[in-house]
Amino acid sequence: MVQFARWLSAAAELPEPNAMILATADSAGRPSARTVLLKGYGSDGLLFFTNHGSRKAAEIAANPYGTVLFPWHPIGRQVIASGPVSKISDAESAAYFATRPYDSQIGAWASRQSSVVGSRAELDERYQELVQRWPAGTAVPAPQFWGGYRLAPDTVEFWQGRSGRLHDRLRYRRSADGWIIERLAP
Repeated sequence: MVQFARWLSAAAELPEPNAMILATADSAGRPSARTVLLKGYGSDGLLFFTNHGSRKAAEIAANPYGTVLFPWHPIGRQVIASGPVSKISDAESAAYFATRPYDSQIGAWASRQSSVVGSRAELDERYQELVQRWPAGTAVPAPQFWGGYRLAPDTVEFWQGRSGRLHDRLRYRRSADGWIIERLAP
Protein backbone atom coordinates (compact mmCIF):
# COMPACT_ATOMS: atom_id res chain seq x y z
CA MET A 1 0.00 0.00 0.00
CA VAL A 2 3.00 2.31 0.44
CA GLN A 3 3.81 2.04 -3.29
CA PHE A 4 0.13 2.43 -4.17
CA ALA A 5 -0.08 5.61 -2.06
CA ARG A 6 2.92 7.05 -3.93
CA TRP A 7 1.38 6.35 -7.30
CA LEU A 8 -2.06 7.62 -6.29
CA SER A 9 -0.41 10.83 -5.10
CA ALA A 10 1.42 11.15 -8.44
CA ALA A 11 -1.96 10.79 -10.21
CA ALA A 12 -3.60 13.46 -8.04
CA GLU A 13 -3.67 16.08 -10.81
CA LEU A 14 -5.60 13.78 -13.15
CA PRO A 15 -9.40 13.95 -13.37
CA GLU A 16 -10.87 11.38 -10.95
CA PRO A 17 -7.58 9.71 -9.95
CA ASN A 18 -9.59 7.50 -7.59
CA ALA A 19 -11.74 6.10 -10.44
CA MET A 20 -11.14 2.38 -10.80
CA ILE A 21 -12.57 -0.26 -13.08
CA LEU A 22 -14.07 -3.02 -10.91
CA ALA A 23 -14.36 -6.44 -12.53
CA THR A 24 -16.50 -9.15 -10.95
CA ALA A 25 -18.03 -12.39 -12.21
CA ASP A 26 -21.32 -14.12 -11.52
CA SER A 27 -21.68 -17.69 -10.26
CA ALA A 28 -21.36 -19.01 -13.83
CA GLY A 29 -18.10 -17.11 -14.32
CA ARG A 30 -19.54 -14.46 -16.68
CA PRO A 31 -17.50 -11.30 -16.09
CA SER A 32 -18.67 -7.72 -15.93
CA ALA A 33 -16.89 -4.45 -15.29
CA ARG A 34 -17.81 -0.90 -14.34
CA THR A 35 -16.17 2.22 -12.93
CA VAL A 36 -16.43 2.84 -9.18
CA LEU A 37 -14.64 5.32 -6.94
CA LEU A 38 -11.99 4.35 -4.42
CA LYS A 39 -13.08 5.87 -1.10
CA GLY A 40 -10.32 4.62 1.15
CA TYR A 41 -7.38 2.26 1.32
CA GLY A 42 -4.98 0.81 3.82
CA SER A 43 -3.25 -2.39 4.83
CA ASP A 44 -6.65 -4.12 4.89
CA GLY A 45 -7.51 -3.22 1.29
CA LEU A 46 -9.33 -0.90 -1.11
CA LEU A 47 -12.74 0.50 -0.19
CA PHE A 48 -15.73 1.34 -2.42
CA PHE A 49 -19.47 1.79 -1.87
CA THR A 50 -22.56 0.69 -3.74
CA ASN A 51 -26.17 -0.43 -3.49
CA HIS A 52 -26.36 -3.96 -2.08
CA GLY A 53 -29.03 -4.73 -4.70
CA SER A 54 -26.80 -3.80 -7.64
CA ARG A 55 -25.44 -6.26 -10.19
CA LYS A 56 -21.92 -5.86 -8.75
CA ALA A 57 -23.15 -6.65 -5.24
CA ALA A 58 -25.01 -9.74 -6.49
CA GLU A 59 -21.90 -10.92 -8.31
CA ILE A 60 -19.74 -10.34 -5.22
CA ALA A 61 -22.22 -12.35 -3.13
CA ALA A 62 -22.09 -15.22 -5.66
CA ASN A 63 -18.35 -15.04 -6.35
CA PRO A 64 -16.56 -12.95 -3.69
CA TYR A 65 -13.44 -12.14 -5.67
CA GLY A 66 -12.68 -9.08 -7.78
CA THR A 67 -10.10 -7.09 -9.66
CA VAL A 68 -9.71 -3.32 -9.86
CA LEU A 69 -7.76 -1.36 -12.44
CA PHE A 70 -6.63 2.25 -12.08
CA PRO A 71 -6.06 3.45 -15.68
CA TRP A 72 -3.82 6.50 -15.32
CA HIS A 73 -3.04 6.76 -19.05
CA PRO A 74 -1.91 10.43 -19.10
CA ILE A 75 1.02 9.57 -16.80
CA GLY A 76 1.70 6.20 -18.42
CA ARG A 77 0.78 4.12 -15.39
CA GLN A 78 -1.78 1.64 -14.22
CA VAL A 79 -2.32 -0.42 -11.10
CA ILE A 80 -4.21 -3.72 -11.02
CA ALA A 81 -5.22 -5.27 -7.70
CA SER A 82 -7.00 -8.61 -7.27
CA GLY A 83 -8.33 -10.38 -4.22
CA PRO A 84 -11.32 -11.37 -2.13
CA VAL A 85 -14.09 -8.80 -1.68
CA SER A 86 -16.23 -8.53 1.44
CA LYS A 87 -18.84 -6.18 2.90
CA ILE A 88 -17.72 -3.78 5.58
CA SER A 89 -19.76 -3.25 8.74
CA ASP A 90 -22.99 -1.27 8.74
CA ALA A 91 -21.38 1.13 11.24
CA GLU A 92 -18.46 1.84 8.86
CA SER A 93 -20.88 2.33 5.97
CA ALA A 94 -23.09 4.70 7.98
CA ALA A 95 -20.06 6.73 9.10
CA TYR A 96 -18.96 7.21 5.48
CA PHE A 97 -22.54 7.90 4.31
CA ALA A 98 -22.75 10.80 6.78
CA THR A 99 -19.78 12.48 5.02
CA ARG A 100 -21.35 12.33 1.56
CA PRO A 101 -22.85 15.45 -0.04
CA TYR A 102 -26.59 15.83 0.55
CA ASP A 103 -27.45 15.25 -3.15
CA SER A 104 -25.46 11.99 -3.12
CA GLN A 105 -27.22 10.83 0.05
CA ILE A 106 -30.65 11.47 -1.49
CA GLY A 107 -29.48 9.87 -4.75
CA ALA A 108 -28.49 6.69 -2.91
CA TRP A 109 -32.02 6.44 -1.51
CA ALA A 110 -33.67 7.30 -4.85
CA SER A 111 -31.84 4.77 -7.00
CA ARG A 112 -32.46 1.04 -6.82
CA GLN A 113 -29.21 0.57 -8.71
CA SER A 114 -29.25 -1.87 -11.65
CA SER A 115 -33.06 -2.24 -11.57
CA VAL A 116 -35.19 -1.27 -14.57
CA VAL A 117 -36.70 2.23 -14.30
CA GLY A 118 -39.84 3.08 -16.27
CA SER A 119 -38.63 6.59 -17.14
CA ARG A 120 -36.31 9.37 -16.12
CA ALA A 121 -39.36 11.19 -14.74
CA GLU A 122 -40.02 8.27 -12.38
CA LEU A 123 -36.49 8.53 -10.98
CA ASP A 124 -36.73 12.33 -10.67
CA GLU A 125 -40.10 12.05 -8.89
CA ARG A 126 -38.63 9.57 -6.40
CA TYR A 127 -35.74 11.95 -5.79
CA GLN A 128 -38.13 14.88 -5.13
CA GLU A 129 -40.23 12.76 -2.75
CA LEU A 130 -37.08 12.04 -0.76
CA VAL A 131 -36.10 15.72 -0.73
CA GLN A 132 -39.51 16.39 0.84
CA ARG A 133 -38.91 13.61 3.39
CA TRP A 134 -35.41 14.87 4.28
CA PRO A 135 -35.09 18.57 3.37
CA ALA A 136 -31.60 20.03 2.96
CA GLY A 137 -30.02 20.42 6.38
CA THR A 138 -31.78 17.34 7.74
CA ALA A 139 -29.70 14.30 8.67
CA VAL A 140 -30.24 11.61 6.04
CA PRO A 141 -29.83 8.09 7.46
CA ALA A 142 -27.79 5.51 5.57
CA PRO A 143 -30.03 3.09 3.68
CA GLN A 144 -29.86 -0.54 4.79
CA PHE A 145 -29.53 -1.50 1.11
CA TRP A 146 -26.36 0.56 0.61
CA GLY A 147 -22.83 0.17 1.93
CA GLY A 148 -19.18 -0.49 1.51
CA TYR A 149 -17.04 -3.31 0.22
CA ARG A 150 -13.36 -3.93 0.71
CA LEU A 151 -11.12 -5.68 -1.80
CA ALA A 152 -8.22 -7.25 0.12
CA PRO A 153 -5.50 -7.63 -2.53
CA ASP A 154 -3.54 -10.82 -2.78
CA THR A 155 -1.81 -9.50 -5.92
CA VAL A 156 -1.06 -5.93 -6.99
CA GLU A 157 0.63 -5.10 -10.28
CA PHE A 158 2.27 -1.75 -11.01
CA TRP A 159 2.65 -1.03 -14.73
CA GLN A 160 4.81 1.83 -16.01
CA GLY A 161 4.83 2.54 -19.74
CA ARG A 162 8.24 2.77 -21.43
CA SER A 163 9.48 3.34 -24.96
CA GLY A 164 9.73 0.41 -27.34
CA ARG A 165 6.92 -1.29 -25.41
CA LEU A 166 9.47 -2.49 -22.86
CA HIS A 167 7.16 -1.52 -20.02
CA ASP A 168 8.01 -2.05 -16.37
CA ARG A 169 5.68 -4.48 -14.62
CA LEU A 170 6.15 -5.25 -10.97
CA ARG A 171 3.77 -7.70 -9.32
CA TYR A 172 3.41 -7.87 -5.55
CA ARG A 173 2.07 -11.28 -4.53
CA ARG A 174 0.96 -12.01 -0.97
CA SER A 175 2.52 -15.05 0.66
CA ALA A 176 2.48 -16.50 4.17
CA ASP A 177 5.71 -14.61 4.85
CA GLY A 178 4.63 -11.23 3.44
CA TRP A 179 4.78 -9.82 -0.07
CA ILE A 180 6.87 -11.31 -2.88
CA ILE A 181 7.87 -8.81 -5.58
CA GLU A 182 8.26 -10.18 -9.12
CA ARG A 183 9.27 -8.43 -12.32
CA LEU A 184 7.06 -9.51 -15.25
CA ALA A 185 7.97 -9.35 -18.92
CA PRO A 186 6.02 -6.61 -20.71
